[in-house]
Amino acid sequence: MKTAAVVLAAGASTRLGQLKQLVRLGEETLLERAVRLAREAGCSPVVVVLGAEYVQVLGSSLPGDAVPVVNDRWEEGMASSILLGVQTLGFVAKEAEGVVIMTCDQPAVTAPHLRALMGADEVMASHYAGRNGVPAYFPSSQFGELMKLRGDAGARELLRTARSVELPGGELDVDTTDDLNRMHKMFGSH
Repeated sequence: MKTAAVVLAAGASTRLGQLKQLVRLGEETLLERAVRLAREAGCSPVVVVLGAEYVQVLGSSLPGDAVPVVNDRWEEGMASSILLGVQTLGFVAKEAEGVVIMTCDQPAVTAPHLRALMGADEVMASHYAGRNGVPAYFPSSQFGELMKLRGDAGARELLRTARSVELPGGELDVDTTDDLNRMHKMFGSH
């Protein structure tokens, strides 16, 4: 079964004060790490949706076989990046039977966790902090629903009642300096 991945990495990281895509965790940036984990989980291709400061991100951090696309509407919110990522699959992965949607700023994500989400005939979400969220798996039968998303809520409504896999620490995403400090404390220093 062929599963693609869409890594959402278009935001401006205004609350963090630096591009989270380029923040280092160990020997790699958060974006490089997300692409590597998707690949290790068996996803192919890995589409990376960029937006704010995309030239800097492309020049600094994009693993060679990732498929970059630039969302010139990134300020509209996460849904526009999901939409572009899924549209891109129509060109680079027509045979994909599903897609893992993930962000680049969740350090608790692992390749085994992504594999646990993949392959079902239904939407599978990650569960943390009492709710469902990304990373999440969507079978191709749900691509049409993903294409209807609007705004900054992303796929939250589609995930609300989905089956889920627990993701310990999944609530940590790197949005602020405090989050960055927590990440380094939990997962090692830069």
